[in-house]
Amino acid sequence: MQPQLSGDWWQVAGDPDLGQYTTAEQQPVDFAVWQAEDGSWQLWSCIRHTACGGQTRLLYRWEGADLRQKHWEPRGIAMEAQVDLGETDGGLQAPHVIKDNGIYYMFYGDWNRICLARSTDGKSFERVLGKNNQPDLFSGPYENTRDAMVLKVDGVYYCYYTGNKTNAQPAAAVFCRTSADLMEWSDPIVVCAGGAATGETWAGVDCECPFVVAINGRYCLFRNQRYGLDNLNTQYISPDPLNFGVDDDGLCVGTLPVAAPEIIVDKGRYYIAALLPDLKGVRIAPLDWVN
Repeated sequence: MQPQLSGDWWQVAGDPDLGQYTTAEQQPVDFAVWQAEDGSWQLWSCIRHTACGGQTRLLYRWEGADLRQKHWEPRGIAMEAQVDLGETDGGLQAPHVIKDNGIYYMFYGDWNRICLARSTDGKSFERVLGKNNQPDLFSGPYENTRDAMVLKVDGVYYCYYTGNKTNAQPAAAVFCRTSADLMEWSDPIVVCAGGAATGETWAGVDCECPFVVAINGRYCLFRNQRYGLDNLNTQYISPDPLNFGVDDDGLCVGTLPVAAPEIIVDKGRYYIAALLPDLKGVRIAPLDWVN
């Protein structure tokens, strides 16, 4: 079994007007798509290379009435880093949203940590502050902890994320931590690293934007190697959500010419959202699973 594009792309988000933060170099990159409580579709993207200062990143949002609608409505800047809460200036990265027991939870990176916010309507999010009065859940073991994605399996939350570290072996990895309550998390384990994907990357970072789909009793990991015109993503299928192969391509099932994909299910149909090859927006296409 492997994922396969099964129709044409349509563009849902473009290069936004950030007002005083707008630059010619800005790029919408890692993003999340979900359906809000009122039925509208939400898309929040990390915009990098802006003039917001620090690490140049903030979160911007769009809204669509239907998943198949083209060119969703821009809704403005959704979130900026709060340095007073320990977040890195301009460091917000890669949001991911799940709905659980009527509450929407957003996981996002602040350049060094995975953080948490929540919402009742799926549109307005407030940071969840821990005992240290900051929104962080965990960081490490590598640098630039980022790209969190959460899957719930049999009452346990699996948080997949990435990081990279110079001179480490492996230099980049897909990590996973588990939790029963979204607040206390296990130690990390490496669930995928190395293999053929390490030769198809930029700057040695070959494990970005992990996304895991549970399907037919198995799990499919989407692992990103390249953004841009030569975008590339590798997929793995495993019966174990904590093992997709380390220095072992035995579970690899193929590649797709996409970057930072999110898998969406609407009315029983699978879709894939990914970055535009020119890194100036987000697109969606139908997705099938083939044997």
